[in-house]
Amino acid sequence: MSPESTLRCASVQFEPRPDDKAHNLSRVEHFMRRAAAEGVRVVVFPEMCLVGYWHLRRQPAARLRELAEPVTGPSVTFVRELAAELGIGAGVGFLEVDDQGRLFNSYAVCLPDGVVHHHRKLHAFEHPAIDSGDAYTVFDTPWGVRLGVLICWDNNLVENVRAVALMGASVLLAPHQTGGTASRSPHGMRPIPARLWHRRDRDPEAIEAELRGPNGREWLLRWLPARAHDNGLFILFSNGVGVDDDEIRTGNAMILDPYGRIIEETWAAADAMVVADLDLGLLPMSTGRRWIQGRRPELYGILTRRFGDERDPRTARFSTEPVAVERRP
Repeated sequence: MSPESTLRCASVQFEPRPDDKAHNLSRVEHFMRRAAAEGVRVVVFPEMCLVGYWHLRRQPAARLRELAEPVTGPSVTFVRELAAELGIGAGVGFLEVDDQGRLFNSYAVCLPDGVVHHHRKLHAFEHPAIDSGDAYTVFDTPWGVRLGVLICWDNNLVENVRAVALMGASVLLAPHQTGGTASRSPHGMRPIPARLWHRRDRDPEAIEAELRGPNGREWLLRWLPARAHDNGLFILFSNGVGVDDDEIRTGNAMILDPYGRIIEETWAAADAMVVADLDLGLLPMSTGRRWIQGRRPELYGILTRRFGDERDPRTARFSTEPVAVERRP
């Protein structure tokens, strides 16, 4: 099918309840029905939105196995059937168990024709029992547009976004649970006081200042627009908002164009959805897409060479050790 000239998409931020699949699915259904009523083709929900996120790191592996479902399980099936009923595509984050009993931080994209594509986070660090995936996820859609999926930290490693762009993705679904984290970087994010979230109705300016500030939107703007610009693709950034165990997520649902421009966003301290018509005509002459043709792959062997100091994602994420400034292949 030839691509449409525009693709109406939506990005949702919401506050999932830990382990409460029924509530979380009700929020997904609410926004899916709202998106369909507004003519949206694809709606994106946050990472792990069906079970909650940060509290999982404190749970025993046995509890994670109780919460996990296969991609054919009841939660994804509910979303798949609703997507078919409404005639839209929807992406949701869930805790997956495969037929060998392995656990993954996964994301299912349910298309209106009943097809489900799912991505396993490539750099999972949330729990020792959660494995990392080993494949990129890029696929065709009924609208003639190829979508790609990268979950949270997958997007922070620049090689991953370039890879999905080279595989033909024009729109990147980027579900997250981020903002307000206790970063080990001296100039990274910091936790947001929970009292500001709980007082949000009485003092909305205070919490919105945090969501827009260096612990939220300002941090995103250091890198997220560059992923879109440098690779010539649209990004649908979806994130949790509000209480996530002992941290406050910052929301900042955002849609970016292939020039890295923000075309829709919110910094509301609430469940919210942003909608935008993606002008697909921007893609062919976008800067990043043109620059990709100037690549010299024969120079890039160093990108796949092991240096000997590689760490698994969990160790890298939580390490307090400084990294050597000098690197020698």
